[in-house]
Amino acid sequence: MASDDELSLLVIVVDVNPIWWGQQAQREPEFTLSKCMDAVMVMSNAHLVMTRSNKLAIIASHCQESHFLYPNKHWKAGDFAGDESSCGSRDGKYELLTVGNDLITEEIKNLMERTEVRGQQTETLLAGSLAKALCYIHRVTKELEAGQEMKSRILVIKAADDSALQYMNFMNVIFAAQKQSILIDACVLDADSGLLQQACDITGGLYLKVPQKIALAQYLLWVFLPDSDQRSQLVLPPPVHVDYRAACFCHRNLIEIGYVCSVCLSIFCNFSPICTTCETAFKIALPHAMKAKKKKLKPTT
Repeated sequence: MASDDELSLLVIVVDVNPIWWGQQAQREPEFTLSKCMDAVMVMSNAHLVMTRSNKLAIIASHCQESHFLYPNKHWKAGDFAGDESSCGSRDGKYELLTVGNDLITEEIKNLMERTEVRGQQTETLLAGSLAKALCYIHRVTKELEAGQEMKSRILVIKAADDSALQYMNFMNVIFAAQKQSILIDACVLDADSGLLQQACDITGGLYLKVPQKIALAQYLLWVFLPDSDQRSQLVLPPPVHVDYRAACFCHRNLIEIGYVCSVCLSIFCNFSPICTTCETAFKIALPHAMKAKKKKLKPTT
């Protein structure tokens, strides 16, 4: 277990895609976005009270933006410091937990109220949310005092399907996290995510598709609350088979065999003599030209 002086930062990225959650409310009314956020706050509170030096950040991954739920500008400005109704002193609750829960609830409510379905943008901006999480971790790391160390990890609670359009951005984020020794964990609520499977396998995190959504809080506390040092002492779900298929740049389909540009490493499912990404032209010998060359190279008698 980490010492009290060692900082541990947990960044939770929650998929709040309004389209998926609207469909989910019709399929399973007992598990809604509100229930999911309740489970997230239970885990967040448990992480904060485990050690006094633990730090927390929660990012909402929307189809239009990536928004910090906690901490946010209100928390930094101390707008809730003197509010007796939200300090939790009357019922003996830890003040930090009560204020954090109120801020998260208010921010997620405001985010959903200003949601506008515009055009065809219905995919969750998960790659952007992960990039914002890495930037926040980097900023906190730069603010550490001399001699302080911090372990950082990212937990992604995924709801909607993967977006092949974000493949390159997603892979860049994964390799950046690997270089910084930041674990990426994934808790998937619906269909399996090949991108998150790769992220967990590359960074050393855990991947879990929740068998029962209504028991999300139990899975979060059991599997994802312990840090990397504590996990070796626990009996956790076995690792899953990782889908390492890549998304082609031409049709955004997941493929097992394709053509790779030797200049920019773009992937295509169909051959093209000109790379559509970097516009590099490749000289390919045609079959009839090769035959003619072979005839020309034969020794004469």
